[in-house]
Amino acid sequence: MGDSERTHLLSSEGPDLTPRVEREVPRGNASADPSRHKVQNLHPPLSSLDSVEVPNNPEMYMSNSYTNSQDSPLDRLKISNIQSLMHLLKGNIGTGILAMPIAVSYAGLWVGSVGILVLGFLATHCMHMLLNCSTHLRRRERKGPVDYADTFHLSLISGPKSFRWFAGAGRVVINIFLMMTQFGFCCVYILFVATNIKQLLHTMWAGDPDIKIYIVAVALLLIPYCLIRNLVHLAPFAMFANVLNTIGLIIIFQYIFQGLPDQSVRPADKTYEKLPLYFGTALFTYEGIGLVLPIENKMRTPEAFTGWNGILSVGMVTICSLYSAMGWYGYLKFGDEAKGSITLNLPTDEILYQLVLLMFSISLFISFALQLYVPIKIIWPKIERHLVSKKKKNLGEYCLRIILVLFTAIVAIVVPELDLLISLVGALASSSLALVFPPLIEILTYKAPNERLSAVSVVKDVLIMIFGAFGCVVGTWVSIDEISKKFRTITPPDTTTPLYPIHNRSLSSGPW
Repeated sequence: MGDSERTHLLSSEGPDLTPRVEREVPRGNASADPSRHKVQNLHPPLSSLDSVEVPNNPEMYMSNSYTNSQDSPLDRLKISNIQSLMHLLKGNIGTGILAMPIAVSYAGLWVGSVGILVLGFLATHCMHMLLNCSTHLRRRERKGPVDYADTFHLSLISGPKSFRWFAGAGRVVINIFLMMTQFGFCCVYILFVATNIKQLLHTMWAGDPDIKIYIVAVALLLIPYCLIRNLVHLAPFAMFANVLNTIGLIIIFQYIFQGLPDQSVRPADKTYEKLPLYFGTALFTYEGIGLVLPIENKMRTPEAFTGWNGILSVGMVTICSLYSAMGWYGYLKFGDEAKGSITLNLPTDEILYQLVLLMFSISLFISFALQLYVPIKIIWPKIERHLVSKKKKNLGEYCLRIILVLFTAIVAIVVPELDLLISLVGALASSSLALVFPPLIEILTYKAPNERLSAVSVVKDVLIMIFGAFGCVVGTWVSIDEISKKFRTITPPDTTTPLYPIHNRSLSSGPW
């Protein structure tokens, strides 16, 4: 379940898209500027909602103004090292792991599997960079806990003078990418659920309705569920979803381990044409960089989170190993027949694997509302300020939730190819958050006055940024091109030759 948090740190000239929970900085750390007496932290990590107690009134912690109130219940909540590790694992292991076999099929058995580890190493290194820069900036600027967007904002306002003009929009840029990522996850989730339900029902029902019908049906079921505004009410569902995910992955691994062919039957590498799709799909899985700072901020012992043997390193090694194993064994098992989700490759005539389809469908159906929480809490405060009565505010928020659900359904209908949609989201949004912004933040942080960054570190950061930006541009372009090819393969109706009935024309290759 891809999950994320936002915060608001300093007032800026540009528009602030960030909903916030307010927290007072200890008096000794507050600056003379009244606008800096507060640090505001967004909602809890979506991956940890099952363990977070949220007030019944969201406005208690989603305020747009600085106040002198007591710390909120969220701010008083501290989590143990084990809980931090669990939240990190839950925040990174989601639908992406199910797409690893098709990702490896784009690059070849060895190149694809090793590439997952390399990308995981780069993503983990960038997470450490983000953590280190955040800690350094907080100490230098005398600030309380901050998140991704605030770290970028601080690096801009205190960095080289030539970059400070962009400080007002820095936080907004990060939040836009985070929101794009969350919308992308929602679109993938609704398409994933519809595709799995279609395959499940196809084994029980002679008919074969269009995937669009399933997407609409899932969207209609999601609307009342997404009208639940209190996260406390969603917490039991989130815990249930995590249990279903764990059971489902165990069953999948036991299946793909059976009857594996020799690795020589699969190509070790492939031509470069599909590498951009591989890049986007693989990076889609490393969706948890937005969780790193919020998790550290909530820990009782945050110093245990960093370091080569810290919680972050241990968790990411586990995650990368699972991703690579799923990619290696999944592709070895199914070869080029691997589909957008490995669940679609499971035998549909056995009840155990039918249950796997059902479990992941229920799990992602539940997770949809949690993922949608982020864009709602970013967009809604900007609308709420224009509404006066409580009745209009309630009606307005319900309408916004319905519109966002329908929007994700429309995107899923327009792009009903699960593998291409995952690649597009990963290349467009995840690559920038995971590989582009962290090294940029490090350069801005340590190129500030009275700071120093070695030439080797600068070269390393620039190379990572170029790699991430190149993958973002090329991966997005190739994904869009592949999606457009799906539309171009649709055969238009031939009205000039009525002798040939329409059912003889092949539409099987189109996305509809």
